[in-house]
Amino acid sequence: MADNARAKRLADLIREVVAEKLHRGIKDPRLGTHVTVTDTRVTGDLREATVFYTVYGDDEDRAAAAAGLESAKGVLRSAVGAAAGIKHTPSLTFVPDALPENAKTIDDLLARARASDEEVRKTSSGAAYAGEADPYRKPGEGAENSTDSAEHTEHTEKGAPGGPEGAGRGEGGDV
Repeated sequence: MADNARAKRLADLIREVVAEKLHRGIKDPRLGTHVTVTDTRVTGDLREATVFYTVYGDDEDRAAAAAGLESAKGVLRSAVGAAAGIKHTPSLTFVPDALPENAKTIDDLLARARASDEEVRKTSSGAAYAGEADPYRKPGEGAENSTDSAEHTEHTEKGAPGGPEGAGRGEGGDV
């Protein structure tokens, strides 16, 4: 069983070798410049490697690239073995990466959210608040004559807990 650092180094090496070989060494027209290696993962025993790739193009291009990668698997594995210099060259499995589809879905959701925000902004631009600024204030009542502050003053002057008479002496409360 190999350590994680060695598996990571081997995965990086496989990604670089496969990408280089795809762009310069393999003359298959199905594997043009529109195939990109995005990630590589190696099992803990270093026997199998999964290579994730994306294809720029439509479904026909993706299918052709998958067939081209499958046919070039032996050549690519030989190149990896020569570059890695290890006893057992990992077998390669090519998997199309879902990254572009996920990115497109996220872009669509963001566009929908922007459109919704714009619609709300247009709707609320001419809107006004319903009622008065302070619906609980009675006519003729000012901020100085508030009944709440008068009740609070009476309550604290009569020696209520927390008032000025009983503060800090421990009178009338549990100790």
